[in-house]
Amino acid sequence: MDFSRLGISRRSVAITAALVGMVSLAIGAHAALNKRALDAAKAVATEQADRAAKPASRIALVIGNGHYPDANSPLTQPINDARALTASLRGEGFDVDVVEDATRDDMHRAVIRLKAKVRPDSVVMLFFGGYGVQAGRQSYMIPVDATIWKEADVRRDGVSVESVLEAVKEQGAASAKLVVLDASRRNPYERRFRTFSHGLAPISPPDNALILTSATPGRVADDSDGPHSLLVTELLNNINTRDADTAAAAEAIFNNTRIAVSRATDGAQVPTVSSSLQEDIRLGANDAGG
Repeated sequence: MDFSRLGISRRSVAITAALVGMVSLAIGAHAALNKRALDAAKAVATEQADRAAKPASRIALVIGNGHYPDANSPLTQPINDARALTASLRGEGFDVDVVEDATRDDMHRAVIRLKAKVRPDSVVMLFFGGYGVQAGRQSYMIPVDATIWKEADVRRDGVSVESVLEAVKEQGAASAKLVVLDASRRNPYERRFRTFSHGLAPISPPDNALILTSATPGRVADDSDGPHSLLVTELLNNINTRDADTAAAAEAIFNNTRIAVSRATDGAQVPTVSSSLQEDIRLGANDAGG
């Protein structure tokens, strides 16, 4: 075709072709962006559906310490208690990390493992059986290799309950943080302190937490006869016995345990329950997280 007769220059044709090409590229890029947006939306929807279908995680750290070199004789109940509670919690769908006769390093590594498992929807439970000491208004779980002669040694060698709760909080455990502290025993270190406070310090629960301790703050409790502590015996009874929906609620279980221990000892041992839960947390494996 002779473009000169039509009054159209070759330059105009080239410009027109370039414009057509640019429009085509723009249309193609727009289509690609739309596809990416649709793919991203589908991915988000799939992730949300998967999250909704996946049950809330239940994780627990269970520590039973019995063989303390400074004690006159080993504590037999904490390890038995840790094993029995581990079996019960696993039956309730918990992923349980159990540690027996834990050293300070063992306890710190266990806390790191616990922290790594925490999801925003996790129900996290901590159990400690053994010797506990209060120092600086905090309650410390004592490892079996602790060397304690003064209060500063407690802070150095012990692991505070508050520090574990803070570690879990850093990971954003939203559903609940449950603590059972069976450590209100008369410990072998108290005679070494110039000033000493018996038992454990009050533990203020952080957001969405439920805490059960074996005795009133500042009080000690003697071990009962039998393979298990009285606190764990009654706790297991309440976890394993459910004749009503409310019996599966963690707060009801803890409160019923407190009442049962107090009655069994005629008020000589009164556990403490502290709660900041914002909703019911149920321990049954088939129950919802809240």
